Amino acid sequence: MQKKVIFRGTLLPIALLAPQLVVTVVFFFWPAGQAVYQSMLREDAFGLSSEFVGLENFREVLADPSWVHAALNTLVFSGCVAGLALGLALFLAVQADKSLRGATVYRSLLIWPYAVAPAVAAVLWLFLFQPQIGLIGRGLNAIGIPWDYRLNGTHAMILVIVAAAWKQLAYNFIFFLAGLQSIPASVLEAAAIDGARPARRFWTIIFPLLSPTTFFLLVVNLTYAFFETFGVIHALTGGGPAKATETLIYKVYIDGVENLNLGSSSAQSVILMVLVVLLTAFQFRAVEKKVHY
Repeated sequence: MQKKVIFRGTLLPIALLAPQLVVTVVFFFWPAGQAVYQSMLREDAFGLSSEFVGLENFREVLADPSWVHAALNTLVFSGCVAGLALGLALFLAVQADKSLRGATVYRSLLIWPYAVAPAVAAVLWLFLFQPQIGLIGRGLNAIGIPWDYRLNGTHAMILVIVAAAWKQLAYNFIFFLAGLQSIPASVLEAAAIDGARPARRFWTIIFPLLSPTTFFLLVVNLTYAFFETFGVIHALTGGGPAKATETLIYKVYIDGVENLNLGSSSAQSVILMVLVVLLTAFQFRAVEKKVHY
């Protein structure tokens, strides 16, 4: 019989919640409020004077062709990163869940990349795909494929997608493996006795039972692609060549830190936050209907 915990008074519950509330207010609500306020100001490059302009910064951002280009890059980039990271992680989790000798070692090795910092992950792929000294980059040029991510925008986008997806692969693998191990073996054995082949068992039994995990990871991966891939892009391409890999989060950095256009940068960050909130809400309203709990 489970015991219900009853707090006598409000002091202890507030004390237990206080650290998390303080962290949330200091590191989320306060910066978000500052960004909204600053997005309505026009400041000089040194922050010595400011002028309230209302929604003028938002109108300029939405009418800027370079922002529209960065938004399209973000859609392509985030979709490819989420799809590649989820697909490969699910495949690896299915293989690692099999009864293999040394399966524990394989699982540990597949989890390790999650501990690698984004900038370090970018440098690893940079050495692999560097056209002159990279193992893969030099190999592609040797077999007649002219590879150079520094000059070709498509090559640069492929490189940042691969690096960002690899960085998120271990996180997805952990959750998919946990989901696979929670599926009762008796269900799969019954399907095998009925004559269902492995592919049919996967698509009709395993994948539907993994739908809650898949939905959760879809939301997390899209948020990761929108916000947490700055380090990968900055270390690999710097948004180039010719802004071919400049995403919305990287454009916020360029306009705010390098160009010192703080009003426009703040407006872009607010728009990006709203877009991610709307995208997440859409996923909960549309995609979650197909999730089987």
